[in-house]
Amino acid sequence: MKKLDHHKKKEFQVERLAFFSDAVFAIAITLLIIEIKVPDLHGHSVSEHSFLEAFSLLVPKLMGFILSFFIIGLYWSLHHRLFGYVINYNGKLIWLNLLFLFSIVLMPFSSAVYSEYSMPEYVRLISPYVVYVVNICLTGFTNFLIWSLIGNPKNELTEDFPKGDFLQKTKIRSLLLPSVFVFSLLISWLVDPILGRFVLFLIPIVMALARNKKTE
Repeated sequence: MKKLDHHKKKEFQVERLAFFSDAVFAIAITLLIIEIKVPDLHGHSVSEHSFLEAFSLLVPKLMGFILSFFIIGLYWSLHHRLFGYVINYNGKLIWLNLLFLFSIVLMPFSSAVYSEYSMPEYVRLISPYVVYVVNICLTGFTNFLIWSLIGNPKNELTEDFPKGDFLQKTKIRSLLLPSVFVFSLLISWLVDPILGRFVLFLIPIVMALARNKKTE
């Protein structure tokens, strides 16, 4: 009876950890849109032209919002999948998960910095993009560490964890997105900032290749 109660208590604590994480993801993904304000035309003659001109200034921010929305959504899906295997917890998992969530909470801020300085007059600045890329790398690296932790059988944190090279492939895939951003940053710094941004269009291709590799 005591063993059963202990098992239920562990299960409850793991569920608390997952629910808390889901709440943080939901808040972070909502805060992204709060940074985008409706075009203010007060004090100006309102016309189709003036509205479209003001709205066009929001395009870089909207692009940053869309990019960050899908990145956070991607990491939520990976986190959801990860906790599908977790049946136990320890101090390392709690603190690594907190560090991972810290990087997610930072995303609205780093996305706002990146978007604000993606305006035509600022697009050649590298530093704002560095802020965003560092955030992405922190998220990817902590995700890598969490998979490494739960995938180690010595830690006894999972049940029905896939065998073979599943863990190795998953850890490699967890670093793909940060790698694309680092490559984009290098192109921005060494070649051209605008060209570096276009490297991000490789993300869907890289992720599709990773999915295809998984199914082989």
